[in-house]
Amino acid sequence: MPSIAFRPAQAADLPAIIALLADDMFGQQREDASSPPNRRYVDAFDSIIADPNQQQVVATLDDEVIGTLQLTFIPGLARLGAWRGQIEAVRIAEAHRSSGVGQQMFEWAIAQCRARGCHLVQLTTDKGRPDAHRFYERLGFVGSHIGYKLML
Repeated sequence: MPSIAFRPAQAADLPAIIALLADDMFGQQREDASSPPNRRYVDAFDSIIADPNQQQVVATLDDEVIGTLQLTFIPGLARLGAWRGQIEAVRIAEAHRSSGVGQQMFEWAIAQCRARGCHLVQLTTDKGRPDAHRFYERLGFVGSHIGYKLML
């Protein structure tokens, strides 16, 4: 496995992050990889980095962004006031898929959740991503709930 570095995303990383989000069958339909970045991405990025319970992270190899994820720390009253870590928008550059990068990214993110005192880590994934489902199950995640979304 290549040795990957993880760091908080910077504004200069935004085009690479957007390109990763757009580089799959779902992202091609819902993302805008034009340059300069759509203002909505810039506003969302600014909100994420301003929130201490949010982390937009990039995975780099030789200073090249090859992966990204968003990590959210959620306080809650359920489960005796347990904090949850939410991992979302995980993407890996096509050339690095199936190379162990995803596993390293999740191990890093789970360690961050433990360090923040989270009692569980959760994620959502599209039903049309069976390869991702198998990957998450190999990591120990359990498909224990059904999620719903309402598009606004």
